[in-house]
Order: sequence, then structure tokens, then C-alpha cells
Amino acid sequence: MWFRQEGASITLTLHVQPGAKKTEVAGLHGDALKIRLAAPPVEGKANAALLAYLAEKFGVPMRNVALKQGESSRRKVVSISGSAIPPDFLLR
Repeated sequence: MWFRQEGASITLTLHVQPGAKKTEVAGLHGDALKIRLAAPPVEGKANAALLAYLAEKFGVPMRNVALKQGESSRRKVVSISGSAIPPDFLLR
């Protein structure tokens, strides 16, 4: 499963593809959710774009979204707190 929900906290396992034409959810990639990012993978720009995208999708401020694992990897674990939006909304 690509997400875990514990109370008001959601943990997502993501496969991120930076340098895409546009930022979008691309569906499932094994046990992770694949997200294409328009940002290039330089100087943390892709990570910043990913966190901003998730904050917008889940309707929370940036401070509620944290990168837990995968700073320089395509596979990332992100934590989101305080969202009333269910994670499977991203696949709709």
C-alpha cells in the first residue's frame, strides 16, 4: 500500500520523476504512487516542488508537509498532517 493513515497524519510512499513536462500524478508504481514533476532535479528544486504540490492537493500549509526519506532518491516518503482529504483522492 502506498499510504498509511494514522489519525490526522498521512504517510505517502512516492516514486518521483523530475523533469517532466507537467506536474501530475501518474498512477501506481509498484507499492508507491508515481508523481511526475515539472521541476528539474537540481539543488532541491524537485523536492520543494513536490512538497508544494502535495500541500496544495491536500489543502494544508507547507509546514504540514515533510520529506521523511529520500532527499536525493526517486523513492521518497512524505508525511502530511492536518488534512481532511483522503490519500486515494490523488488517484481520481
